[in-house]
Amino acid sequence: MTAAPRSSDLRKGRVSLNGQIYHVTSRAVSGTSPFVDFEPCRATCSTFYPTAQTSSVTLLAWALMPDHVHWLIELQTGGDLSRAVAAFKRQSAKAVNRSQGKPAGSELWQRGFYDRAVRRDEDSVEVARYVVANPLRGGLVTKLGDYAFWDAVWLDS
Repeated sequence: MTAAPRSSDLRKGRVSLNGQIYHVTSRAVSGTSPFVDFEPCRATCSTFYPTAQTSSVTLLAWALMPDHVHWLIELQTGGDLSRAVAAFKRQSAKAVNRSQGKPAGSELWQRGFYDRAVRRDEDSVEVARYVVANPLRGGLVTKLGDYAFWDAVWLDS
């Protein structure tokens, strides 16, 4: 049986490349599912696009699940993957804590995150489909249109 990777092991070899697309997953604090009720979901989702703008990333797709989130982001000039994810987590935690009347420092996310650079030969739209289909695979809904907490830039307005 292989031991779970340590947080420091997850960061080895992590680089931030301008123009690179990354699939990022971050988990809520262990043993919690803070995103089963509407209000924490709404508060969290309301922070994603403003945070992306101030973090030099383009948010291509995302899906908020009961205990984790998937983001598909593209780093822009000056963007840093670790700082961007930290900003997403910090801003969403503030919003959720405020919406639930919790102290400002209440933890929402686990430390660290998983990331995978999308290779040039992969289709980013296919990765986005994987990201936004998580509620279907997770059994939360039978039609994606019935789930409110996801988005992708490829949707028609």
